[in-house]
Amino acid sequence: MTLPTAAVRDRVLSLSLTELPAYVYDLAALRDHAAHVRAALPERVELYYAAKANPEPRILAALGPYVDGYEVSSGGELAHVAEAVPGRPLAFGGPGKTPDEIRAALEHGVARFHVESEHDLRMLGELARRAAPAAPVGVLLRFNLAVADGSLAGSSLAMGGRPTPFGLDPARAPDVFRPLTDGTYPHLELLGVHAHLASGLDAPEQLSLARSIVNWATGLGVPLREVNVGGGMAVDYTHPETRFDWKTYGEGLAQLADAHPELTLRIEPGRALTAYCGWYATEVLDVKHSHGEEFAVVRGGTHHLRTPATKGHDQPCSVLAVEEWPYPWPRPAAEGEHVSLAGQLCTPKDLLARDAQAPGLRAGDRVAFALAGAYAWNISHHDFLMHPRPGFHFLG
Repeated sequence: MTLPTAAVRDRVLSLSLTELPAYVYDLAALRDHAAHVRAALPERVELYYAAKANPEPRILAALGPYVDGYEVSSGGELAHVAEAVPGRPLAFGGPGKTPDEIRAALEHGVARFHVESEHDLRMLGELARRAAPAAPVGVLLRFNLAVADGSLAGSSLAMGGRPTPFGLDPARAPDVFRPLTDGTYPHLELLGVHAHLASGLDAPEQLSLARSIVNWATGLGVPLREVNVGGGMAVDYTHPETRFDWKTYGEGLAQLADAHPELTLRIEPGRALTAYCGWYATEVLDVKHSHGEEFAVVRGGTHHLRTPATKGHDQPCSVLAVEEWPYPWPRPAAEGEHVSLAGQLCTPKDLLARDAQAPGLRAGDRVAFALAGAYAWNISHHDFLMHPRPGFHFLG
């Protein structure tokens, strides 16, 4: 069980039934966490927020004082983030960029493009030539680097170190660097290298990966100013009270930066910044027994909070008891210590948490699912069965 902050608890209990389900975000807690992360990082390490994790405008704005910029991965994200936090530096990445998206990014004055392929580079070079920007457009080449066997074993999601559609093959490095250094693309400026290889790694694993990326980049014999070592800092849904060790990570990055004073290092966390500030709050509709197990059906489900289905985990949660029962029929209640929490969808995959410790859970009680501040609402299949959409509440 994971307790919501006092402000979140009060708001969840104050909501009427017609206002549930709801996402409740504690912006004060988000700012405190972001300040802690920023303080743990050395000055020469830049912090960009990966907007894909949660692009809510209030979230983007709350992070503003603590981040150096925002990473966007589509034309839609680009337009949305540019409007939500105008004037802030943006880095435009992602595979499969379209010419229209690149044109839009150039028009917005995007200073950094994460180039994922040779085709990507050719498009950007030609479109930058036509746009004739006042200053050269910055390029970081994203590479899918090989890594030592087992070094990504702890990853929950690998984007590199093996065949994937992300980034450039390192064997092509000489051919990709050449047109950026021989004048082929006068409107492009080679800034450095980007390598986001995995998500879900703890601080020691992240540091090992960062060292490997920097060592590879600095061994190319090409002058570089920046190396982006990506994001993917672990968020543990099984033990939600634990946090990524930002102090150890920051100390390790400081050593790496000191060893390479010519480089600016950059990281791009998403989930690890915002996951902890969000709760998905709902109401228990029914409690039933099935083949020796107990299930509670709640308003909403994985069409609102897709995270447990996509990651195959149980979403941590807390029960907020409600004493009032306004109906004339009997109130269903759990008899045992553990109850599985399911949503309203007509599929057995609509399971939010299995065997959650919830003794005495009753219909009418409220449940607050924690760690719902990242990859939650924005990755969910909202329209399946056409249930009402949740409300959104921002505190602090």
